[in-house]
Amino acid sequence: MDIRYYNYLQVAGRAVAVYLFIILAIRLFGKKELTQLSVVDLVFILLISNSVQNAMVGPDTTLAGGLIAAAALFGTNYFLKLTIYRSRIWSKLIQGEPVMLIYKGKLKDENLRKVHLSRTELEVAAREHGLQDLKEVDLAVLEVDGNISILTQDFKSQHKTHRSKLAGHPPKNLASGGL
Repeated sequence: MDIRYYNYLQVAGRAVAVYLFIILAIRLFGKKELTQLSVVDLVFILLISNSVQNAMVGPDTTLAGGLIAAAALFGTNYFLKLTIYRSRIWSKLIQGEPVMLIYKGKLKDENLRKVHLSRTELEVAAREHGLQDLKEVDLAVLEVDGNISILTQDFKSQHKTHRSKLAGHPPKNLASGGL
C-alpha cells in the first residue's frame, strides 16, 4: 500500500476517534442545547475544537488531509444518526433519556443535580415559556436534545377543551375518511 494512502487512513481513523471521544465526553459531562450555552460553555467548545485539530490530522496539513478528516467526520455522524434512529438501545446509550425536573410544581432536586442544572437555569426556561414561578409548572423535562419542555395545568385544560370540541364535530376532511 502506498504510504500516502496509509497516511490518509490514519487521518480518517484519528478523526473518527476524536469524534467518538468528544461525543462520549459530552454525554458523560452533561448536555445543553446550543442556545442554552453559557459563555463558559462556548469558550470550552471553541478551545476543545482547537485542541483536537492536530490530533485528527497529525502532521498532514494538506487540503487532502483536511478533506479526508471532514469526510470521516461526516460519515461517522451519518452512521451514528442512523444508528440512533434505528435502535432504541443505541439511542439511549448515545443520547440518554429525558429527565423529569419538575412534577406538579415540585422540583426534583436529585435530578437537577444529576444533570448539573441550576434552579436559576430552570427559572430562565420557565420565564421563556411565559411563567413567573416554578410552582406554575406541572411538568418540566430535560429532553435528550438539551431542550427543557415545560407543561402547565393551563396547557392541559386548553388541549382538553380543544379535544372535546373536535369529538362532536371532526373536521370535514376527517369525517369523510380522507385527509
